[in-house]
Amino acid sequence: MSFPKDFFWGASTSSYQIEGALDVDGRGPCIWDTFAAQGRINDGTNASVACDHYHRWPEDVALLKAAGFGAYRFSIAWPRILPTGTGAVNAKGLDFYDRLVDGLLAAGIRPMACLYHWDLPQPLEDAGGWQTRAIVGPFADYARIVSERLADRVKDWVMLNEPNIVAIFGYGFGEHAPGKVLGAQGMLAALHHQNLAQAEAMRAIKAQHPDVRLGTVTNVQPCLPDSTDPKDIAAAERWDAVWNRVTLDGLLKGRVPTLLAESMTNIVKTGDEKLIHFPIDLLGLNYYSPNTMKHEPGRPFDVGWGTPKVDRWTDMAWPVQPDGLYDLLTSIKRDYNNQACYIAENGAAYVDQPDANGAIHDADRVRYFADHLRSVERAVADGCNVKGYLCWSLLDNFEWAFGLTKRFGIVRVDYDTLKRTPKDSYRFLSEVAKTGKIPAIL
Repeated sequence: MSFPKDFFWGASTSSYQIEGALDVDGRGPCIWDTFAAQGRINDGTNASVACDHYHRWPEDVALLKAAGFGAYRFSIAWPRILPTGTGAVNAKGLDFYDRLVDGLLAAGIRPMACLYHWDLPQPLEDAGGWQTRAIVGPFADYARIVSERLADRVKDWVMLNEPNIVAIFGYGFGEHAPGKVLGAQGMLAALHHQNLAQAEAMRAIKAQHPDVRLGTVTNVQPCLPDSTDPKDIAAAERWDAVWNRVTLDGLLKGRVPTLLAESMTNIVKTGDEKLIHFPIDLLGLNYYSPNTMKHEPGRPFDVGWGTPKVDRWTDMAWPVQPDGLYDLLTSIKRDYNNQACYIAENGAAYVDQPDANGAIHDADRVRYFADHLRSVERAVADGCNVKGYLCWSLLDNFEWAFGLTKRFGIVRVDYDTLKRTPKDSYRFLSEVAKTGKIPAIL
């Protein structure tokens, strides 16, 4: 078996995790700057340097080109463009992404720009952030400003990255910035307001640039019950509604999941379901593993984390379950009219160290990619409308609340010298991208 000739291959990154240069060229503060300053990062680090991609981007584009990757999803830092979230535009911020886009195109790489990968300008959070409808207008204005500058060259526009993670861990459990513990209602409010904002942003971009491809990226994880107990089965269904269906049903069907309709009565206003619906061109799917859930009274939605029945785990303590990716893709075919989609993130953190010669033999990560690519290949063969695959991530980077301790990259970054060293996984995915086939591994 092999992948279609027009299937695209590449990598994804996010601005906050790789750029560094947080106080350079007029960038304003964001919620993750505040979260780090509060001492909320596990290893005590921050993203002030990260991978220094802001200054070293030509080297990173060269790595993409050398791998034979034809696509690159990067995110734009909202506080670089609008330091306070609204108001005066920072020309130097736009200039940076101008240079990056031109560099990608010169290297023959398709730029896929994501407008929001979690770095909300702090003044907007101070005004309520994703908990209020007031954020919809500023996000649409931001989308309009960036697309006016780049849409002549960037034809793929992604509105949000993982709105469910933003809502659940940023406003529900408080484990991510802005660190709010608002429970179930906080999660649902943030989910709905992101739905409203992304649709309004797509309308704003499409009105001015009808030739572009629009979409969003969400983390979709099949939700499995921890046991055959009916209570666990019902808990998994509730969590599926929260984790997956609020975003997918809102955007693709224009409706709130039935299981959550009563809980969202005070959040969803008349006419909202029409507003959150927008016909997209490409849906980005981030997959790492299924969610195993159990009934646990007292937690949001009375749902707690179960224990996956697996024998392989990543350094994030996430289970390795490649069959879940096949299940995800077939569910998109079944439930969402075979929406055109692509894998926007898939990857694994492992503890990998250079050997005596400086090489990084990350066999666990290579096996992870091979197993998951076979699931994608199988889904394509079964008629799923999958257009491409982007690994997570090009570079080791600042892994949010874990700081610099978790390495997802196919390229190692030495955080002392910032030297980039391609790993075996880089060479593996390079062969896949150049041949359209999954090579055999030992």
